[in-house]
Amino acid sequence: MDGLFAGIEQLALVRGLKASFVAYPIVNALHIMSIGALLTSVWLMDLRILGAFRSLPQAAFVALLRRTAFAAFAGALVTGSLLFSVRASEYAAMPIFLAKMTLILLAGANFLAFVRCASGGEEPAGGTAAMLAGLSLVLWVSVLFAGRFIGFL
Repeated sequence: MDGLFAGIEQLALVRGLKASFVAYPIVNALHIMSIGALLTSVWLMDLRILGAFRSLPQAAFVALLRRTAFAAFAGALVTGSLLFSVRASEYAAMPIFLAKMTLILLAGANFLAFVRCASGGEEPAGGTAAMLAGLSLVLWVSVLFAGRFIGFL
C-alpha cells in the first residue's frame, strides 16, 4: 500500500502541484470554499427539515440546497484529492485522516438513509427524518473538525 501512495506522490500532476508557487494555495483555497458551501447548504437543509425557515417551501428549498451540496461535495472531493496527493503516504497513515474519511462515509450513508425515508412534504419531517437531519449536522461538523486537526497533528 505504501508503494501506491508513493506512486501517487510521484505523478506529474502532483509534482507540478508541489513545485508551483501558486497552485497549491489556490487548490487549498478552493477546498475551503467547497467545504464552506457544502456545510452551509447541508446545515440550511437540515435545519429546514427540523422545522426552521417555515416560510420557505421545504421541498423546493431542500431540492435547491441538495444540488448545491452535491456540487460543493464534488469540488471538495476533487480539491481534497489533490491536497491528499501531495503527501499521500503521510496522510494515509494518520488516524485523524482515517477518522475524517470514515465520518464522510457515515455522512454519506446517513444521506442515503434520509433519501429513503424523506417524504418531500411541506411540513417539518418528524421521527426518523428529523433524527437523520440532526445526525447529519453532527457528522458534518465532525468532518470539519477532523479535517482541521489534520494540519495540526
